[in-house]
Amino acid sequence: MKWLGRRQSDNVEDRRGLSGGKVAAGGGIIGIIILLLNVFGGETGQTVGNALEQMQGGQQSTEAAAPLSKEDKEMGDFVRTILAYNEDTWSKIFAENGMTYEKPKLVLFRGSVQTACGGASSASGPFYCPGDRKVYMDLDFFEELKTKFGAKGGDFAIAYVISHEIGHHIQTLLGTSEKMREEQQGKSEAEANKLSVALELQADFYAGVWAHDNQQYLEAGDIEEALSAANAVGDDAIQSKMQGHVVPDSFTHGTSEQRMYWFKKGFSTGDIKQGTTFEEIR
Repeated sequence: MKWLGRRQSDNVEDRRGLSGGKVAAGGGIIGIIILLLNVFGGETGQTVGNALEQMQGGQQSTEAAAPLSKEDKEMGDFVRTILAYNEDTWSKIFAENGMTYEKPKLVLFRGSVQTACGGASSASGPFYCPGDRKVYMDLDFFEELKTKFGAKGGDFAIAYVISHEIGHHIQTLLGTSEKMREEQQGKSEAEANKLSVALELQADFYAGVWAHDNQQYLEAGDIEEALSAANAVGDDAIQSKMQGHVVPDSFTHGTSEQRMYWFKKGFSTGDIKQGTTFEEIR
């Protein structure tokens, strides 16, 4: 993706050079379980934080983070640019619909982080916390996305994930997330999970809308990188890889096919009104 020399957002908090405070360690089987539950974590920050706090007992971190390398700094610049692209796209779309876009913060961390939704570790995967309206990311996640889940990687895979999490911010601003949580009340687990899937697929759709609006910056292979990432983190792909079979009623993020479909629909239409995942998932 073309990004060098472009505007960079001022809304990135880079905490990679700081100690994480209370640690929610994600190593071993606990880390794998948390990662599987929260890949492209959506609005699961509170669940992640509470679970990790309980499992780790709120232990204090005493290890100072290593200084940022040249590569780390370059990745930070890339993230700032992608966030700026998102700010420009959604500010324009909101204005076209008579609304004002409230820009979220994006927090880069390493190892562990404290949020308004609780503590979390890098094993949580990227997630959006509605409590403070911030996106949280440990960039080491993307190496795991390649090595553990078979994604192609590449810079646009990162751009896709960022834009997916921004999609959850859009849902918060539009009231979609709150409405979904209200609808989940009193539902069976399977029915509540369907609503969660619809929310996640809509965030994939919004990521596609963002890509549509930024086609002038795309390079050959970028869309394939995004689709590879979406394919790798489908519920069916993850469950099949980790447990050898799938349990559709337990899906919370959607199948690989669904995730790719909704990203592609957003990319092809560029129309936020076409993100009718809640109507079509029922």
